[in-house]
Amino acid sequence: QVELVESGGGSVQAGGSLRLSCAAPGYTTSRYCMGWFRQAPGKEREGVAVISRDGKTSYTESVKGRFTVSRDNAANTLWLQMNSLKPEDSSMYYCAADSSPWRPFQLCQRMAAADFGDWGRGTQVTVSS
Repeated sequence: QVELVESGGGSVQAGGSLRLSCAAPGYTTSRYCMGWFRQAPGKEREGVAVISRDGKTSYTESVKGRFTVSRDNAANTLWLQMNSLKPEDSSMYYCAADSSPWRPFQLCQRMAAADFGDWGRGTQVTVSS
């Protein structure tokens, strides 16, 4: 079981920014597609952004142009830069690692939660209007 630890959540006003971090100490993240998901109360978990082993990225439509996912394989760290935040972005955000190493980007970009086997506990993001 891999431990993923998110940080950086908080409360901001609409239009503000937050940067989420995900640390995976002792985990060879370079082999895996990594992603950010979010889940609001009463809603299904949805994929927000994924990044392949070699840095290819994919985003859900609602965050394109506002969010940026990045990674540092040497540091086993994943980030999500969130700009121009909206109240509808309020959610618990989770970092996740693909359950299968070397998964092709064509599959990684599906952002299917079932493909991700290791999850953090989440960090809360609240955006007020």
